[in-house]
Amino acid sequence: MGCTRFGEFFDKGVDDLIVDAVTETVAGTRLALDDIDAFWLGTYVSGISGMSLSRALRLEGKPVTRVENMCATGSEALRAACYAVAAGAVDVAMAVGAEKLKDTGYSGLISPKIQDDGSRVDLSAPANFSLLVPAYEHRYGVSTGDFRAAMTHVAWKNHGNGALNPRAQFRKAVTKEAIAASPQVAGQFGVLDCSGVADGAAAAIVVRAEDAWKYTDKPLFIKAFSLVSGAASGNIDEEYDYTTFPEAVASVHQAYAEAGITNPRQQLALAEVHDCFTATEIVLMEDLGFAPRGSAWESVLAGEFDRDGVLPVNPDGGLKSFGHPVGASGLRMLFEAWLQLRGEAGERQLATADRGLALTQNLGGAPGAAVSFVSIVGTGAA
Repeated sequence: MGCTRFGEFFDKGVDDLIVDAVTETVAGTRLALDDIDAFWLGTYVSGISGMSLSRALRLEGKPVTRVENMCATGSEALRAACYAVAAGAVDVAMAVGAEKLKDTGYSGLISPKIQDDGSRVDLSAPANFSLLVPAYEHRYGVSTGDFRAAMTHVAWKNHGNGALNPRAQFRKAVTKEAIAASPQVAGQFGVLDCSGVADGAAAAIVVRAEDAWKYTDKPLFIKAFSLVSGAASGNIDEEYDYTTFPEAVASVHQAYAEAGITNPRQQLALAEVHDCFTATEIVLMEDLGFAPRGSAWESVLAGEFDRDGVLPVNPDGGLKSFGHPVGASGLRMLFEAWLQLRGEAGERQLATADRGLALTQNLGGAPGAAVSFVSIVGTGAA
């Protein structure tokens, strides 16, 4: 794998970011770029068609496919590359995720117009996800002060982790007082409850498990994949109460069954989850089975998901520290699993890494209308 630093790059275009990520990826193997049989590029708005990759890498005579699946775009590129190898269609595949958002002059995502049935509510991402907060407080009888403290802890934890990561955009620890007092954006969300905007790229080379040792001395093995796309009915479904992502629940159950995970808190070394907003991470702790329903806020405040907790969550700093270049985020999550399980995470190296398994969860869309990808990877081939 390879991953660029995430940030705002005035001197680099998306082509440069792709080249940087791919160069690092290939350099870590016994392969040359020409040895790769097929490529998948995940990008949301920073390129059209596979030529966005073949142009940057000067590829000739290679199949290149561009994929997009909202914020799970980078994970979708990896999924496609893995299925091609598993099917025997190719021997060596590469997944690349890249996005250049900071050149748009706009602080959020520039999205294509969606054709729908008219029931979709056109809200900003912070407004959509802010609905999680009062819904959770109401359903579980949690006070606004207690849930505010849990959201603050998530931001404090992830910024603290990112301060140790040379590839993060925001490398500065932030006090809980500053987080709690940050200017309001939507609902109970302040600025520091929201992930930032960034440029970045990441890449992975995929081969059959039995061939992995030919190319690297420390391969990572894919134990499970699951992708679930919701019916986008949350806005009109009276059963949906904005305290869960059903797509995340379905995808993680499939992944756990495939990987043989029965106790994620004890079996996983770490989890990289989609902390686009602080409340999202709290809700996902329950959706992923890390905490019982209605209790994740307490587990967060108890430090159970801190870097030295029972199950470290987002030890690289997450979207809070990296920002969210949409096409790259899913592969960036996997890159932290790659570093941690290989013992190469430096100051962030986890004591739990000897468990040998990691989870990534990459969310796209909004509450009630989401796409969820889950991967489980490990150091053992069996």
